[in-house]
Amino acid sequence: MFEAAVEAAKPSACLPPALPAPPPGRTLVIGAGKAAAAMARAVEDHWQGPLSGLVVTRYGHCVPTRRIEVVEAAHPVPDAAGEHAAGRMMDLLAGVGADDLVLCLISGGGSALLARPAEGITLAEKQALTGALLRSGAAIGEINCVRKHLSAVKGGRLAALAAPARLVTLAISDVPGDNPSVIASGPTVADPTTLAEARAVLARYGIAPPPAIAARLNDPAAETPKSLPPGEYRLIATPQRSLEAAALVAARAGLMPLLLGDALEGEAREMARVMAGIVKSIRAHQQPVPMPAVILSGGEATVTIRGQGKGGPNAEFALALALALKDTQGVEAIACDTDGIDGSEDNAGAVITPDTAERARALGLNLESYLNQNDSYGFFNTLGDLVKCGPTLTNVNDFRAVLVR
Repeated sequence: MFEAAVEAAKPSACLPPALPAPPPGRTLVIGAGKAAAAMARAVEDHWQGPLSGLVVTRYGHCVPTRRIEVVEAAHPVPDAAGEHAAGRMMDLLAGVGADDLVLCLISGGGSALLARPAEGITLAEKQALTGALLRSGAAIGEINCVRKHLSAVKGGRLAALAAPARLVTLAISDVPGDNPSVIASGPTVADPTTLAEARAVLARYGIAPPPAIAARLNDPAAETPKSLPPGEYRLIATPQRSLEAAALVAARAGLMPLLLGDALEGEAREMARVMAGIVKSIRAHQQPVPMPAVILSGGEATVTIRGQGKGGPNAEFALALALALKDTQGVEAIACDTDGIDGSEDNAGAVITPDTAERARALGLNLESYLNQNDSYGFFNTLGDLVKCGPTLTNVNDFRAVLVR
């Protein structure tokens, strides 16, 4: 099911049908995200006519291209490579005309990778603030609200730079609700969020910004664009489509799929407790669906870091679910990030099996202690139950499947 979800979002399959017709003038390709290199390759493989450009992707997510340059940079905390790449894209856009086409390839991770701080803000200040937001447990929409107001390219500013060329954005969504202004912080769409909302996010999580950032967030002239020249925005892959692909696999295997939706957000361990309650209801009452069943969900889990361990939100979800179901029989589950990287480690996520708790006890592993330390990576690594598939070159956010039989 996980493999089917990933395949449904592969650029080689979902991008070609969405390509626009070639323009009378030049075609310039720009873009950012974990899928950016694979998207650029798909464009090259199916484009008729001249083509050039530059995209930025995460380290380790590069694929060979012929005409579109690929730069690698850091994620989730930006680095100088991403800053330089964004600056080069701005320079490329300065030369486009009305007969040209700007094809913008956007996918999850683009917000960190397209890192060009606004005037007066240093990269170091942006890095420190990004790190604080990631540790705080803030939702992706909240983080991106702040990022957009501190950027020279996000929050619609890249679209403004593309005028007067025709602008077509092809996007792979990794956010709950598929809101274009949230995907990679919406570099090519008008931004509905405000400076006041950005300030409120920092206050909500007790984050005190440095003076330069505080000054920018209090400057009315720093507000993001609320209207832009006309452009086209095409979603070529979404979490919902990937969940539906997984549900088809489940149905063919004789399982009753229960889709909880593609927009679940919140603390990974809280999600796990709710999921455990649904599992117990299925087993006890055959509700809301009869066994054998699989519960499918997407969205974005977050982790408020309290301990000193390692592990991303998907592995933490799996560990919390294993703890909540330690006395429940017949349950297997997988929780993975569809980009192949759960947080900042080398795993996509983890699996739990009917004997996870029993094997943990035999090895002297205390589930609750590992969860308290946010050490889901250490727990599942010891059990041999990490999922390590490497970068998938796409990204439709978290994927969770809980099998009950």
